[in-house]
Amino acid sequence: MDWQTWHDRYDTRDSPLARRLLTVQERIRLALDDCPPGPLRVVSLCAGQGRDLLGVLPGHPRRLDVRARLVELDPKNVDLAAAAARSAGLHEVEAVAADAALLDHYDGMAPADIVLICGVFGNIADPDIERTVDASTQLCKTGGRVIWTRHRKDPDRVPLICKWFEERGFDREWVTDGDQLQAVGVHRFGSRPMPLQLGTRMFSFVGYDKLRSAT
Repeated sequence: MDWQTWHDRYDTRDSPLARRLLTVQERIRLALDDCPPGPLRVVSLCAGQGRDLLGVLPGHPRRLDVRARLVELDPKNVDLAAAAARSAGLHEVEAVAADAALLDHYDGMAPADIVLICGVFGNIADPDIERTVDASTQLCKTGGRVIWTRHRKDPDRVPLICKWFEERGFDREWVTDGDQLQAVGVHRFGSRPMPLQLGTRMFSFVGYDKLRSAT
């Protein structure tokens, strides 16, 4: 898979992915608006070109308060994200070429005010989704938010993902309506974060096509 070319799908006007991106950006904007004064931390898993955060932060009043780490395995997309951050003057946004599934890559940034898990849950198996939700209790600070996505194709795992978050001390703040193919959810953490367990792998990235063909 050429993951740089894959991102071109976001440029197709009114496509499900383009609509999802706009929704995620709006939820990031609202989360930033509601964050307390002072420095903020954001982490993004499988960040791609960073279009979700970098589509919001340059024009947001909290832009200089945010320190962010975008973790992405594909080096071409990392370079694009890093270049976009530099051109916007976002010197506290770093794009890291690394395996986003390893908790080690969030050391020094967790627990964060905003955790982005976008484009992940549709590409990993159910046990790994739950494992990643569980790891969110290490990545997210008390009062922080996880913004996540998942398609609603059969089997629709959105209700189960919500259940897993809520069993772990997250409150459901917002989820797209059921008629939206690409769901976006926001869960806010009401408990104390757990210590970051270095050396832990949250998931193995399988890919949407392989998962669909296996069912």
